Formats: sequence, structure tokens, C-alpha cells
Amino acid sequence: MSDPIRVLVVDDDRGARALHCGFVADVPGFTVAGAAGTGEGALAQSAGGIDLILLDMRLPDISGIEVLHRLRTPGAEGPDVLVISSSHDQTTVRQALAGRVVGYLIKPFTEAALRERLERYRTERLGRDDAGLERPLAQGEIDRLLATGGIRTASVARGAAASAGPVRLPKGLAEPTLERVVAALDALAPRSTAEVAAACDISRATAHRYLTHLVEAGVIVLSHRYGQRGRPEVLYRLAPAPE
Repeated sequence: MSDPIRVLVVDDDRGARALHCGFVADVPGFTVAGAAGTGEGALAQSAGGIDLILLDMRLPDISGIEVLHRLRTPGAEGPDVLVISSSHDQTTVRQALAGRVVGYLIKPFTEAALRERLERYRTERLGRDDAGLERPLAQGEIDRLLATGGIRTASVARGAAASAGPVRLPKGLAEPTLERVVAALDALAPRSTAEVAAACDISRATAHRYLTHLVEAGVIVLSHRYGQRGRPEVLYRLAPAPE
């Protein structure tokens, strides 16, 4: 039997730390090796045989991004990092992905969601250990995560977001433009066709074609904004990640 994967849980909220430690402890093959409420505390403990860090992005001293940067200094072989955070703005997500994280899980999440991600991580880790290789996220995996605005784990990305990928796009649609359109959307702040067009520097008609495709693919959903008169304005936002 292989040694359990040693996990460091990092979160500034004491209740969240305790909850996540409990979640990890209940997953076979994992053990909680430590917990920290600050970025400096995380760095101090990361060198003690830690295999995986569950890292929050919002910490009271230094940010989770800074923790990632320090862990990924040239020549350093730091532990793997799974982000667990309520931050899902594109800047934070892109910076985290650049730090070669193994996943990005948005809080609040269920115990089942974390268990699924940890079990998949364990399988991937065993595969790369058998091959004697370190496995950072491949470019395609990063692209799929970014295609959903970075708010889903890789398991979800291979579902809905994959529909927005480079496979058999309708005639007249191009992958680079599609990625720009998806990147201009958010899960919490719906945007109109005009707003998406302006953000992507394309015409409204072009934006509408891409948005229609994404709705049909299940990547985004519709809502309406009603004014005092006239027809309601159609709004688009990223579809929420399934439980």
C-alpha cells in the first residue's frame, strides 16, 4: 500500500480550515499534515514533506498568488497546489493557472466535490509517479479552464467547456474569437450582446452568433433585463458548475 498523500490546508477562516480538514481526512489515501491561516504560515509548513496544498487565494498577510510564486521559484520542487477559493475573477484565475495548479475549486463547495477532485488527483499522481514525471497542467487543460472563466474544476471543464472548444465549430466561427467571447463573460454578472461585442471588439451580429452557439452548447445561459418600456434585453452569463 502506498503512503498517504500529505495535505496542508490553508485558509484564513478557522471554521473553513476545520471543515476542509475534516473533508480531507475522510478521503481514503489522504492525511491532513497541517493547517495554516496565513500565507507565511503555509510557506513555513510547505517544506515539511507536504504533497498537496489546498490553498485559499485571500489570506491576511500575503495573497495566495504570492504563495504560489514563492513555491514555484526556479529550481524549487514545491508541493502540488489545489486552489480552494471564492475568488473567481479572471485575473486571479489566470495567475493561479500560471502557477501550475492541479485544479481550481470555487467555495463554497460540497464534500463530494472535494472528494471527487482529490480522488482524481490521486489517480493522476500515481500515473505520473509511475512514469517518473512531474505533470503540470498541459496547455489544453489550461485553455479549457480559461474557456469557462476559470470557475470550474478540470472535471467540469472537460464537459460543458469542451463544447466550446476547437472541435467542429459551426461554419463561420473561429476558435480564437470564441475564446475571447467566453473570456468576456462571467458567472455572476450577466452581459448583453452589445457589452460582449464591445469587450471583444467585434460587431453585435458577430457576438450574437457566438453567444447563440455557446447557449446551444450549454456553456452559457440566458436571462432578461426588463426596462420601463420596449422589449426586454437579453443577457448572457456562464452556466454555473454542476454540483
